[in-house]
Amino acid sequence: MTPEGMEFLERLVKELDVPVSRYEEAERRYQSVGDWLCRDESTLKDLDPDVYVQGSFRLGTPIRPVNEHEDYDIDLVCELSAGKSNLTQQQLKELLGVEMKAYAKAHGMSEAGESRRCWTLDYADGAQFHLDALPAIPDGGEKRRILREAQLDTPWADTAIAITDIDHPNFRNLHGEWPHSNPRGYTEWFRSRMRENFEQMREAVAIAMEANVEDIPSYSIKTPLQQAVQVFKRHRDHMFADDPEDKPISVILTTLAGLSYQGERTVAEAVVGILDRMESHITVDQHGNAVIANPTDPQENFADRWVLVPKKRANFYKWLQEARRDLNSILQERTSHRLTEAAMESFGEREARAAAAGGGVRGAMTKFLQRAASVLSAPHKKTAAWPVKQAGDWVQIHKVTWTARGFSRPQRIRSGDHSLMKGASIMFEASSNVDYPYDVHWQITNTGKEASDANTLRGGFYSGGTLTRGHAKRAEPIGFSGTHSAQCFIVKDGHLVAKSDIFIVKVR
Repeated sequence: MTPEGMEFLERLVKELDVPVSRYEEAERRYQSVGDWLCRDESTLKDLDPDVYVQGSFRLGTPIRPVNEHEDYDIDLVCELSAGKSNLTQQQLKELLGVEMKAYAKAHGMSEAGESRRCWTLDYADGAQFHLDALPAIPDGGEKRRILREAQLDTPWADTAIAITDIDHPNFRNLHGEWPHSNPRGYTEWFRSRMRENFEQMREAVAIAMEANVEDIPSYSIKTPLQQAVQVFKRHRDHMFADDPEDKPISVILTTLAGLSYQGERTVAEAVVGILDRMESHITVDQHGNAVIANPTDPQENFADRWVLVPKKRANFYKWLQEARRDLNSILQERTSHRLTEAAMESFGEREARAAAAGGGVRGAMTKFLQRAASVLSAPHKKTAAWPVKQAGDWVQIHKVTWTARGFSRPQRIRSGDHSLMKGASIMFEASSNVDYPYDVHWQITNTGKEASDANTLRGGFYSGGTLTRGHAKRAEPIGFSGTHSAQCFIVKDGHLVAKSDIFIVKVR
């Protein structure tokens, strides 16, 4: 892989991603439906409607429509507190249909449409959205029982749901056997495959935004796994533009990507590694048929239609072969012209040209987040050993200055916004509301080849420095290039009572 190819792919995936404004708009639209179903006049109010997103918007893997004529799909679950013993699939679907039709009428929309499993709302305001609402009831207990009887794992079964399907043989009958799904469980499984990466990147964003971690919305974070899935989906869509019916389905690409991901730190490394390992997660049953098991329900085979339509299986392997070739080609190129040409063939002209012209502020922010994440995930960074005691206390690094070698006037800096010179010194100043006395510990973490080669990587805790009531200072020399960090910890009576945000320092 070339540095130019890796950076181009970073820019390309950002062109594929859905703008934050679209995430926010999708959230407003599904919350509006939820509010409608729970209003006082709702015929479903007594069934405690629980409305939540499923699909790519929930997983953080949606991609922009290929053109302005295509819509964003918002997939909702409308889970109602009812049981299979007192209503049929058909009755459940009709119950939701009454309210979806009323919602459409009240909001001046065309009548809600009915499909095999869902009710659909089409927005006529040019928003490029349509919303599919899936009626469902809780089914975690039943699914857990079935899996246990089959001696299969049940870690995600509690959030299973029973859903409606017009083509199901029991659709009109009062019967205990319904189609099933588990979007919440699947999401938790997918997130578990990238949890460490996600949390580190979210903390890095919080540092960049000078915000609390919990205030950073999950949709603003894109891990290499999520980005890899976005790359695969657009490559597939471009490749099968003339044969959309038999293209590899998104849940297969997403599942195999999640199973194959090994914590790679860049989208380029993730794409190459995942594509290399994908096949190893496809098994065969006793009849020789391909099996891609649902991680949340081992009895469900996402590749079951490959038996009925062999072309689907052939198209998956054809896609896998071409994806490996095309993405490796991009990652081997060096010149902007050749990179753009290679991407146009695999992803389309619009995305390729936009990626070629990309960079700037968005590219700089990506680099900062990658640097911050590299410090947060450094293997030599120690974990605080003190037991935590939460009492509403705080400490913050409120001032940081650096002094260049040979100069006496310190200059103030903010986290991550300067690239300092080696040989300078830096002063960290912290303030706290913790009642004195207490101990102050500073965690200093450095990264980079120079420190590694000199065998001086740091990631531990240091108690030196100046300490007065409510204030603490620590001076550090700047000896190695790389991305480094400082964090202040307040320990009182043997307990960790407060810690500051991490301050990022870049050294050239």
